Formats: sequence, C-alpha cells, structure tokens
Amino acid sequence: MNIKDFETYYRDAMAEALNELQSAVLLLEQVQRKIYIIGNCVQNISENVENVIAQEKKE
Repeated sequence: MNIKDFETYYRDAMAEALNELQSAVLLLEQVQRKIYIIGNCVQNISENVENVIAQEKKE
C-alpha cells in the first residue's frame, strides 16, 4: 500500500466513522425525546389515578 492508497483508506474510514457517529447522535436524540414523552405520560397517569383514588375516598 503506497501513501496515496493509505491516505484514501484513512479518509474513507474517517468519513464512515463520522457518519456512524452522527447517526448514533441522532438516534440518541430520538431516544431522549421518547423518554421525555413517556415520562410525561406516566406522570399524567399517576396524577389521574391519584385524583380518582382521592375522589373515591371522599364518597
């Protein structure tokens, strides 16, 4: 392998690694958004259940 081939290999490998890293970051952002949404849903469900329990205890 001569220096030109090595340079091409290096640049291609770096480009692929950076593309994979960018894909991973985008996926992580999607996961973080989903976790936030799920957390809000769980909180809303919990509040609704607590309200129902409080109403039932009053009756």
